[in-house]
Amino acid sequence: MHDLREIVSAILYVNRAGCAWHLLPHDFPPYQTVCGYYAAREKDGTTAAIHDLLRARVRGKAGRAAGPAAAILDAQSVKTSGNAPESSQGTDAGKKIKGRKRHIATDTPGLLLAVLVTAAPAQDNGGGKALTGELATAHPGVNRVWADSGYKRAVADEGAGHGIQVEVYAKPAGLKRFRATPRRPVERTFGWLMPHRRLARDHETLPERSITAIHWSMTDNMSRRLTGESTQPGATPRPKPANHQPLRRDAL
Repeated sequence: MHDLREIVSAILYVNRAGCAWHLLPHDFPPYQTVCGYYAAREKDGTTAAIHDLLRARVRGKAGRAAGPAAAILDAQSVKTSGNAPESSQGTDAGKKIKGRKRHIATDTPGLLLAVLVTAAPAQDNGGGKALTGELATAHPGVNRVWADSGYKRAVADEGAGHGIQVEVYAKPAGLKRFRATPRRPVERTFGWLMPHRRLARDHETLPERSITAIHWSMTDNMSRRLTGESTQPGATPRPKPANHQPLRRDAL
């Protein structure tokens, strides 16, 4: 039997380092064991349940209710590796990226509420409709959603059917310079995901595995917030040798 903490640490290591499972350092449990646990906990819903429990804890620590009342929608196109079958990817014509698209819904502090992974050509509108329906089911307290101009009337109609008001922000007509769009903490969420190199490119064969990788990344982020831990998994500082001499500036 292997220690469960070591298995979780191994999963976080792969997620952060972006390496293949079989390249796990030998001081972790065997990669077959770690990968099997990863798949089993995805299938029985444990990974998503742990993520949701941590989100409630983080919101509580910030003085917020466990359940959100508002959400923000956005999408991100990422390139895929050779593992992804051709049928599950495509080209985002607007961003000129061949790969997959991550549709996410977050609360106002940027914590993940729902995620959907599709082929990159999928329209934001379709992903927005699916996310709005999932929000209504999983988070019945949500009554307002903000989105950018990539989301059209169909998302608002979907929201109205669930009693959710969808507000779309658009750039003022004639404005050519950059202008920050209000209610965009979702960009912060993408920023939290990107240091996890497993997500810098979609390496997963199945879109469902991509969703699980996103959940593990946010679990890593939230657990470190709750514990005050800043050292990344696998990044424990090595002790300096007794005869260590710092490099002098004039030696450069």
